[in-house]
Amino acid sequence: MKFDVLTLFPEMFETINQSILGKAIEKELIEVNLINIRDFSNDKHKKVDDTPYGGGAGMVMMPDVVYDAYKSIDTKNAKVIYMSPQGKQLNQQKVEELSKENHLIILCGHYEGVDQRVIDKIVDEEISIGDYVLTGGEIPAMVLIDSVSRYIEGVLKKESIKEESFSNGLLEYPQYTRPEVFLGEKVPEVLLSGNHEKIDKWRKEKSIQITKQKRPDLIEKLNEVQI
Repeated sequence: MKFDVLTLFPEMFETINQSILGKAIEKELIEVNLINIRDFSNDKHKKVDDTPYGGGAGMVMMPDVVYDAYKSIDTKNAKVIYMSPQGKQLNQQKVEELSKENHLIILCGHYEGVDQRVIDKIVDEEISIGDYVLTGGEIPAMVLIDSVSRYIEGVLKKESIKEESFSNGLLEYPQYTRPEVFLGEKVPEVLLSGNHEKIDKWRKEKSIQITKQKRPDLIEKLNEVQI
């Protein structure tokens, strides 16, 4: 999977090289290229934004600079995503869908956003990570890269993806490890039994219980699907 990220602040993506994603990059399972939009400014001061037509607070990223940065990429068969609070909210279904793509180009807005004309010209889909506004699209882009990369073959064990929260419409069951007793609390006996049939049943029951408690809306969705 190839990710090309159009951003004004490539240094924010240093964390991508850590932990599981860092290992995935080393193994060439994913590729993350950072394109600094500022490099494509024709202004001697590397200006990339200007005041909005019609007035208003803040600045708007100029369309020609963004477009030139985009054109520097091999865009053949690529899907272009603009991280925007106006987009469809990211969920597990969308993550799995995007993981089937070979090449994603992610546009990170900043300030008051990007000139609409270049959005209309190059963007295939707008995606939001929640109903709130951040200072820029870099953090949402990292969320997208992280969540999608987990579904690329070889990045994680298939079992890890299969049993995690949202994979089957439910939240994940509780996890325990050593020590067997911690602050007077013992690991549930069923997990020590070695009886995998009972363990699977316990985990499923716990998933349903936790989902009803924390996210009853997910239970309602499952019921609607079954009906």
